[in-house]
Amino acid sequence: MAHARIAVVQGAPNATIQDIFQSLADQWSGCARVAGVLAEHHGLPDRACSAGFLRSIPTGERFPIFRDLGPGSTSCHLDGSAMLAATDAVLRDIAAGCDVVLLSKFGKLEAAGSGLADAFRAAIAADIPVLTSLSPICEAAWQTFAAPSFVSLHADAAEIDAWWQRVRLPIRVRT
Repeated sequence: MAHARIAVVQGAPNATIQDIFQSLADQWSGCARVAGVLAEHHGLPDRACSAGFLRSIPTGERFPIFRDLGPGSTSCHLDGSAMLAATDAVLRDIAAGCDVVLLSKFGKLEAAGSGLADAFRAAIAADIPVLTSLSPICEAAWQTFAAPSFVSLHADAAEIDAWWQRVRLPIRVRT
């Protein structure tokens, strides 16, 4: 494979990676149709779980993906039904046509075949470049899911943009 059309970013806290993804989505949206969802923190104090919302890149719609167990809780519970709604939004964006798909993270739900897994599969089947991050505890599942068709990148906007410049297809300028 000349250039892996799937890129996974590692080596920084999730919030840092999401900020980089947002910056790149903003940059690329001037010349490309960017689909996908990015993670946003819930902003609640004293919570063990940082999962908050997934926000649609093209529409800004927010999908709450956490179940608040209250202060002092030591576990993290993701809301599977909200994840389905976020996945459906991404699938609609892929079907409508896009040039790149940014998916916040391949984590526990995706490793189990749920969460955003269908969005990953749809983008890959359509041969659309995919940019994501990886929960370190899911590395083995990611290898099973995506190897050998991916490249690992550092959490560096210039490195990620260089990947995008290599894999993007000629894109018609939007009028």
